[in-house]
Amino acid sequence: MPQTRRVLLAWLAAIAIVVIAALVYVRLERPVHGGVPSGALAKLVPDAQPKAIADVAFTDGSGKGHKLSEFRGHYMLLNEWATWCAPCVRELPALSHLQAAVGTQRLSVVPVNVGHSTAAETAAFLKAHKAQLPVYLDNNSAFLHAFGAYGLPLTVLVDPHGREIARATGAVHWDAPDAIAWFRALSEARHPAP
Repeated sequence: MPQTRRVLLAWLAAIAIVVIAALVYVRLERPVHGGVPSGALAKLVPDAQPKAIADVAFTDGSGKGHKLSEFRGHYMLLNEWATWCAPCVRELPALSHLQAAVGTQRLSVVPVNVGHSTAAETAAFLKAHKAQLPVYLDNNSAFLHAFGAYGLPLTVLVDPHGREIARATGAVHWDAPDAIAWFRALSEARHPAP
């Protein structure tokens, strides 16, 4: 009898795994504007209609100019922050962990310091807060105007075609297990042309 019971339990476990995998597959096939999971990503609000983002210019830590269009082809999580913003400071390490967990092939975390810090100050600040992220600066408030930021941090999720598909105002636990799983699934999903 114990052998039969083990076989039965093994079959039930196998069936449960198949059912769960099927549910996850169906869930992942929905686009982001079809729904964002609750939990850690509750503040990430989908746009009803994806819209093209402005090709805002900014600089990196060495002073080299960049544009947001350089990140097309994969998902971008654009984060506007400042050194004086306490919620920003708390979420920078989480963004760093998310980037490390998901990888840069399909998702780029683009943290832009919209305060008026120098590149050296920004780099030192990120290092002091254990956030292994690139140094990007906007000392002209271009991002604040282009994205209508009324508070920080502001994080915008941009699809591979350069369209805003969701945004979050305020700190988010980007490195929570459910958030990492969601971004992994999103970055692996198909993204048809607009």
